[in-house]
Amino acid sequence: MHGPGGEDGAIQGALQLMNVPITGSDVLGSALTMDKIRSKQVWAQTGIPTAPFMVIEAGATSFDSVFETFTAPVFVKPTGLGSSIGVSRVMAAEDLSAAVSLARQYSATVVVEQGIAGGEYFVGILDGQALPLIRIETPHAFYDYAAKYESDSTRYYCPCGLPADQEAMLSRMALKAFKALQASGWGRVDLILDADGTPWFLEVNTAPGMTDHSLVPQAAAELGVGFDELVWRILETSL
Repeated sequence: MHGPGGEDGAIQGALQLMNVPITGSDVLGSALTMDKIRSKQVWAQTGIPTAPFMVIEAGATSFDSVFETFTAPVFVKPTGLGSSIGVSRVMAAEDLSAAVSLARQYSATVVVEQGIAGGEYFVGILDGQALPLIRIETPHAFYDYAAKYESDSTRYYCPCGLPADQEAMLSRMALKAFKALQASGWGRVDLILDADGTPWFLEVNTAPGMTDHSLVPQAAAELGVGFDELVWRILETSL
C-alpha cells in the first residue's frame, strides 16, 4: 500500500490494534519516513548527510529566501508523499510559485531542497541486510513519476559500478540511515553521490515498488533471490 493512509503509519496502527502482523515498518518508522522534514531533521541530528533544505509553511506567499539561500536547481516537494508525486525541479525564482502550488495540492507544508549534482543510487534493505546498490540513468530532468513507473528509457545498473569498498561503505551508511528513522523489515534508501564521493541521503521508502521497473526486485535478483522468494522473505519479516 502506497501513499497517505497506507505508508504513513495509519494502517499500521489500525492493524496493530487488531493484533494483525504487518510487513515492514511499524507506526513510528512509517510516520517518520513519510515525513520528509522530520526525516531530514533526524538525519541531521544523527550525522547522516542530507541535502540542505528549508520549510515553506502553510499560507506563506513569499519565496524570496529560496534563491537567496540556495542555487539552482532546487526541488520543491510535498512533505508527506512518495513516488515523486507533486515534486518539481525549479531553476528560476519566477517558477517557484507554481511549484509550491503543485506541492500544496498534496500537503499544506512544503519542503524545498538544494539540488545535488551527482549519480543517483538506491539501496534495498531486506531484514537487516543491504542489497547490492543500483545506479540509474534517466533522460528525464530527474527520476520523476514517469521515469519510475512508465518510461522504458530509464536505465538500471546492478552491479552499480562502484569499487567494492565504496559500495560497502554506502551500504553501511544506508543501513544507519534506515535504522535512524526506526524503519524495519524491508525498504529502500535513496541517495545522490556527488563528484567528490560524498553521499547525500534523500529519503527512505518503507513500501517500495514491486513492479517490473522496481529496484528492490532487481537488487535481490543480483543475489540470486527471485521474485517469489523475495516476496516470501518480506513476509517472513512480519513473523
